[in-house]
Amino acid sequence: MLKKNSKYTLPVLVLLFLSLVTTASTAGTTAKAQSGEQIRHLSAYIHTVQAEDGRTVLTADEIEWYEGADADRIFAERDPEGAAELGGTPDGYYIVNDSDLLSTYPVSDSASVLMQIFDHTGNIEDLDIHWNEAISLEQFKEEFAKTDVFDLSQSPYHLTIQDGVITSIVQQYTP
Repeated sequence: MLKKNSKYTLPVLVLLFLSLVTTASTAGTTAKAQSGEQIRHLSAYIHTVQAEDGRTVLTADEIEWYEGADADRIFAERDPEGAAELGGTPDGYYIVNDSDLLSTYPVSDSASVLMQIFDHTGNIEDLDIHWNEAISLEQFKEEFAKTDVFDLSQSPYHLTIQDGVITSIVQQYTP
């Protein structure tokens, strides 16, 4: 009788083992229901800010922004000689821009804009840092068009994109 049951024991044990492995491997991959809202954060150089079909659109070149220890690590990986000579990033940040691909995004009319430095008076002597100064989207478009005292396209920005539309623009100060 024991021999008769043993021919079923091995296949049953194999099936039991496989079911345990399959169950264990999917335990941590349960999908959770989420709202349809998609929020993305990216860093970029802004190339243009313009009106298109009655809407503000922004064309940007996405970058990778690193600070602190991460910046030092990436700098050492990408430029070992420079990192050895300087002992780390010169200003505590490192930018990687390996692609020239430009992307265009619509900007919400109610987008928040925070600036660190821009031309307030038209005089380079008056150029000064004002941390996280809130300005309107309209003022940002006007300031971005000015390039004689301070060219805002030379600053990196942190953008928040919600459902494909920019809702926040934050200028990153770089010394």
